[in-house]
Amino acid sequence: MAPISLTFPDGNAREYEAGITAAEVASSISTSLGKKAISASVDGAHWDLAWPIGADATIAIHTMKDDDQAKELIRHDFAHVMARAVQELWPDVKVTIGPVIENGWYYDFDRAEPFTADDLAGIEAKMREIINKRDPVRTEVWSRDDAIAYYEARGENFKVELVGMIPDDGQPIRMYWHGDWQDLCRGPHLQHTGQLPADAFKLMRVSGAYWRGDSDREQLQRIYGVAFQNRDQLKQHLHFLEEAEKRDHRRLGREMDLFHMQEEAPGQVFWHPGGWTIYTTLQDYMRRKQRAGGYVEVNTPQVVNRKLWEESGHWEKYQENMFIVEVDEEHAREKTINALKPMNCPCHVQIFNKGMKSYRDLPLRMAEFGSCNRYEPSGALHGIMRVRGFTQDDGHIFCREDQIEEETAVFIEFLSAIYKDLGFESFSVKFSDRPEKRSGSDEVWDKAEAALLSATRAAGIEPILNPGEGAFYGPKLEFVLTDAIGRDWQCGTHQVDFVLPERLDATYIAEDGAKHRPVMLHRATLGSFERFIGILIEEHAGKLPFWLAPRQVVVASIVSDADDFCLDAVAKLRAAGVRAEVDLRNEKINYKIREHSVGKVPVILAVGRKEVEDGTVTLRRLGEKQTKVLDLEALIPDLKLEATPPDIR
Repeated sequence: MAPISLTFPDGNAREYEAGITAAEVASSISTSLGKKAISASVDGAHWDLAWPIGADATIAIHTMKDDDQAKELIRHDFAHVMARAVQELWPDVKVTIGPVIENGWYYDFDRAEPFTADDLAGIEAKMREIINKRDPVRTEVWSRDDAIAYYEARGENFKVELVGMIPDDGQPIRMYWHGDWQDLCRGPHLQHTGQLPADAFKLMRVSGAYWRGDSDREQLQRIYGVAFQNRDQLKQHLHFLEEAEKRDHRRLGREMDLFHMQEEAPGQVFWHPGGWTIYTTLQDYMRRKQRAGGYVEVNTPQVVNRKLWEESGHWEKYQENMFIVEVDEEHAREKTINALKPMNCPCHVQIFNKGMKSYRDLPLRMAEFGSCNRYEPSGALHGIMRVRGFTQDDGHIFCREDQIEEETAVFIEFLSAIYKDLGFESFSVKFSDRPEKRSGSDEVWDKAEAALLSATRAAGIEPILNPGEGAFYGPKLEFVLTDAIGRDWQCGTHQVDFVLPERLDATYIAEDGAKHRPVMLHRATLGSFERFIGILIEEHAGKLPFWLAPRQVVVASIVSDADDFCLDAVAKLRAAGVRAEVDLRNEKINYKIREHSVGKVPVILAVGRKEVEDGTVTLRRLGEKQTKVLDLEALIPDLKLEATPPDIR
């Protein structure tokens, strides 16, 4: 065979015969590397060690130290090993697909009996047996007809269908063997099963799944697993999941009696008194911050005629996410078609367009706590984090083109101060550019993207590029918070829009006396109130900052003789602006403390006979074991200060 040249990451090149495998290349470098190698990158493509290399290329050999490649291979091989284990335990089970997902994999099985928790333990044990056998992994390229015949002979009807779905575009159909067990797979894979870390995986759960996501097709069982490069990483991940479960806003919402959701209103929130207290407290805070930031507050209709959505472009680009409302209007020949507003921006342009605007009126910062409705598939709904009905702290800044940079810097400073008040010291910023489905010419998008990027850098921020994720009318910045356990949440947004003012004919009179188009900056700080409250609950594990806590203080009697003192204490606390409640039930004080602690009440004041005599209370703070006996009158000013929102403290 003719020689080929392979160039390594250090820039050096070596000649090999065409058809050499990446495994042979690794061994040619050193015996040690040949044993440690798990895969290669050939001209940037992830390459199985057994695949031949037929032309000049760049090459890099990967080992378990290369995180991205190692994790992909580990999780992919574990999916195959799990499927093999299942079929060794239950030979009649049919296998379907087993892709890699974040932190692990899943595999779908066709089995009459449901898998149980005991079954998962048995599958894990069988997987470790297979790993310990160190069976070689080999691959072959087959024709479509041979692959179909192979699976038909074994009754693997799902695999027959999968082969038929592979495009007939000359791409190879790869068949992989892990020992004697075989699967259809694009690869790459490890060299042998013994390369899998036997102490760094865990099967997590079973769920139902339809074949190819079609509810008219077979109901399958999906087993999920997680895997990492070593045991410590697995332990860290399981600890993370445990923390996430403790912080789950749905569970805490029940325990704290904040909200509920039910089938009759999918994706919409029933706020209980405690949850609505958080909501309105946060909204009042945002209203004060926006007024101080020079915003005027408006309110626009919930139901808007189709005509406006067509003019704005939403009917064409966003209709699938809109709730349509048909009305038999009096004297109308046809039904009038309206939509619940999925966003507020077209309505804000209508307010801007009423009356003549001058360059002296710009920038005009307009804000609305806008109630919006968007269709989300039922499978995507998630507590109050992903809903169909929500309220945004929405805002639109109408400005001149030369004001984009300053307004962007002002907004970033505005947003930073709010996030800090709410306990988030830092955030990252993503720059999302033009999506495939968009309005406006490329020239307009070039101008909008350049303006936003320049303004962001002028504000001292180098954003992370997020290709193709802009809104259909303009590029945007996405402000991403990282919570206490390392999860990222995209909350605030800031978008430059040259398109909507053009479509809706927004103008102002410039210094030259002529009409000009304003630039429209769409911005939200918290985003959805519902989602942000869910984030706050999970960030603080329910232990919200005192000023946001729905129930700030409970005054609990130890004996009935203390009832009057407790009632008087609550009255004084409420007069000072503290959200205080009284608990006079004929229950032991430890029972009361435990119950209110589960409800995440920050401060519990216990009162017995001695406290009544001395005019004191025994203070217990949430999460602290130590108690303090304090003078009630001296304590009230301190609690009043804690209860005061940070912007007016």
